[in-house]
Amino acid sequence: MYKVLLADDEILDLEGMRSFIPWESLGMTVVDSVNNGFAAWEVLQREDIDILVTDVRMPNMTGIELAQKALKIHDELQVIFVSGYQDFSYVKQAIALNACNYVLKPMEDQELIEELTKVRIELDRLHDRKETERAYQLMVPILKNQYLLQILQKPYDGAMLGVIKREYQLHEMNWPVRVILLEVDDVSSWRSNHYELENPSGLNEQYFTSLHKQLESCGFRHICKVTDQRMAVLMEMTKGKEEIQSLLTALGQEYPLTVTVGEGGTANRLEELHPSYVMAEGALDYKMFRGKGKWILYNEVPTEDREDAKSLDIRLDSLFTAMTNYEIVKIHDEIEAIQLLASNIRSKFTVRNLGVYIILKLDAHLHTMHEDLFRMLGIELKNLDVLLQFETMDDIFSWLRMKVFEISEQLKFRKSSKNGRLVEEIIDNIRERVHENITLRDMANRFSFSPNYLGVLFKEETGYNFSDYVIKLRMERARDLLVSTKLKIYEVASQTGYQYLPYFSRQFKEMYGMTPLEYRRKHS
Repeated sequence: MYKVLLADDEILDLEGMRSFIPWESLGMTVVDSVNNGFAAWEVLQREDIDILVTDVRMPNMTGIELAQKALKIHDELQVIFVSGYQDFSYVKQAIALNACNYVLKPMEDQELIEELTKVRIELDRLHDRKETERAYQLMVPILKNQYLLQILQKPYDGAMLGVIKREYQLHEMNWPVRVILLEVDDVSSWRSNHYELENPSGLNEQYFTSLHKQLESCGFRHICKVTDQRMAVLMEMTKGKEEIQSLLTALGQEYPLTVTVGEGGTANRLEELHPSYVMAEGALDYKMFRGKGKWILYNEVPTEDREDAKSLDIRLDSLFTAMTNYEIVKIHDEIEAIQLLASNIRSKFTVRNLGVYIILKLDAHLHTMHEDLFRMLGIELKNLDVLLQFETMDDIFSWLRMKVFEISEQLKFRKSSKNGRLVEEIIDNIRERVHENITLRDMANRFSFSPNYLGVLFKEETGYNFSDYVIKLRMERARDLLVSTKLKIYEVASQTGYQYLPYFSRQFKEMYGMTPLEYRRKHS
């Protein structure tokens, strides 16, 4: 409701305006009605008035003088002057005041209502403009984050770089700078029960919010969120590693997690930030060899170790394929090759860390087959501490070899079983129709089973309820479309059976720990 002040030295006119104008239906409320300029001025000083309706000619202080004073303290105040024909000299002064309306006496109620309606429209427009400006101010940090992230993740043309330099003062940085990436280590590194560990992304967000504020207070001006687990910072020459390490140490006392930092090479101008960012990513990839909670410089990572890291992923992919197909000889050969690769690592800790890395990669691979490593082995994630009990690399790889063959045999058995073949056929059918509304009853009718029996059989073979399994397939299909196509997010949602975009985004984040847009940016 807009607040209105009425001022007129003629009492009958004043009471008439207050009583016969439908203020509430106009979206207005009369705060006060006074019979002289001084009283009106007192009200204007203590109340946030939107509309002033005043007689032009009042004793001691005219309506013109009142409006002039009022507009100095309420620059968006809307004024409606009321006066007779004989006061034309006042009319000229009223017109000189911007955004003021004029109603002549004797006036009809409808005339004043029409002027009030015009004023309300103008106030609505001003309100909308303010809301737009306020929304823009709220968007500025988000836009800055996006622009900076785009500069880091891919080269930009000169025109765009020019705009970003001007808008975000990147040209004022003290060059050279380095890109550093701060990554929260995975859940196995958490040490406290005081937080809800079932929601790691929420804890990460709290941590990064605190870190962002403290970095800014220390003079680090250019910071952006990369994913729920990563933050990028431009480290200028005048701000060094020691300051950031000090902040991380302090936050480590408050939050039950560790952070690994990857530092890229030197950038001497804006266009070189992208290569520095790529180097920082490469430094973080070396975490599996160096360990968590470390500050890793890209230039300190031996070239041969970078190649070893790439070779390891290639070997693991080959090993997982052999396991899926139950190729015994190839499984043996790939494990031997991985062990030879690991023999170049001198630290016991990093070798054991490599063992955990292989297990977690295998679990991720099995998830693509709708299997769960820890359920298949009958162990929990926390029980991987068993790797720390081994004294030699041969012990670790003997254990891994045994588990790999065990899993491969389970996969073979499931493929060969009658129910397994049926479930595989059902899964293939779901994949073909993942964009449709798929129910257990529809599937039971298609394969001539009762829904209850098929639901039990399906869970025995896959370990998942039918509906949960459909969601997994949809999310995996969405994940592939986000990386391999340029479809809009809502188009990806539609092609995976979701018509309501927020629901799709929520389910995707629950499965992958980030929104569809964040996932696309990370993996494009």
